[in-house]
Amino acid sequence: MGKARDFIPALRFGNKIYPEDLAFGNPWSNYWYVDGDNGSDSAYNGSAVDKSVKTIQKAVDNASNWDVIFVKPKVMATGATDPSNYAENIIIPATHEGLQIIGVGTGRVQGGLPQIKPGGTTASTAITVRAPACRIANIGINGISAAETPAVQNLGILLDDDASTKTAFGTTIENCHFKNCAGSTITNAATGGAINWATTGAAWQVLIRGNRFYKNVGDVVLLGTSVDVPQDVIIEDNIFSGPAANVDCNLYLAGGSGMNGVVIDSNIFQQLPALGGTNDRFIVATGCTGMLTRNMFGALVSEGSTEKTFEANGTGAKIPTTMHMAGNYGQFETGTGAGLISGEIFA
Repeated sequence: MGKARDFIPALRFGNKIYPEDLAFGNPWSNYWYVDGDNGSDSAYNGSAVDKSVKTIQKAVDNASNWDVIFVKPKVMATGATDPSNYAENIIIPATHEGLQIIGVGTGRVQGGLPQIKPGGTTASTAITVRAPACRIANIGINGISAAETPAVQNLGILLDDDASTKTAFGTTIENCHFKNCAGSTITNAATGGAINWATTGAAWQVLIRGNRFYKNVGDVVLLGTSVDVPQDVIIEDNIFSGPAANVDCNLYLAGGSGMNGVVIDSNIFQQLPALGGTNDRFIVATGCTGMLTRNMFGALVSEGSTEKTFEANGTGAKIPTTMHMAGNYGQFETGTGAGLISGEIFA
């Protein structure tokens, strides 16, 4: 199949470059190509740029273990205010261990990445992962349905793992853009959002790194743990959703029994969620063990109001004593002519 190493970029998060991202696969990987404007699912198999398929799912179906799929952004119409979309509900089956779906756009912004809007008029999911060690990078997901009538909000990515017939452990999600994702309600992050564990839980060793989240009801959501409690999860270098009125909870990790060994490091939390739904907090980590380190939180207190707390039943975040905190900072007060006063957050 075609090889694409000559144009694979390193992934940059701020001023960081991760050397392991200079190559997306191994020397034995096959490469597949998706071009939603010029490709054809019937005439081509996606094995070369000039034989691109039209849909991402067709490339997934043609691929096998440890293959790489490159997705080209669709061309926007002149004057358009939203990217042209891949209107798909993509499923990575259990047979596709190590599959990578990589966008080849210009950056981690809406319009700079190939964007997926789930198809259909009923709530669904943009990408469902059922295989281990998969990687999704440089992809945009907009949770407002491509059908638009009626408008439907959908899950972004679902880690669908029952530790038996489907296993999504070892998933990496990075440098993606998520917008307008929600679960079965548009006011409660506990029902779903941008990146989700299924109600079974089970998916261990997940890395969520360098993503941009915007206007999601929930950004990272643990729906449940009926099969197993997720362990060894790293959430780092992300910018989480605002504005406040659009978000119920950035990280809802309290579904079922929570997570073991979750590390939440070096992220930006823009504004204290204030959708008026169920949670209205940056983080709900009830039942979790792990670390909360080097994060920045906006708007913890305004003039004349009570400072938001980070405790087991905190008003800013529910952080149990089993989640250790170090080096986190937040905006505590703004005064006339005084500028920003910030300080370290203590439980």
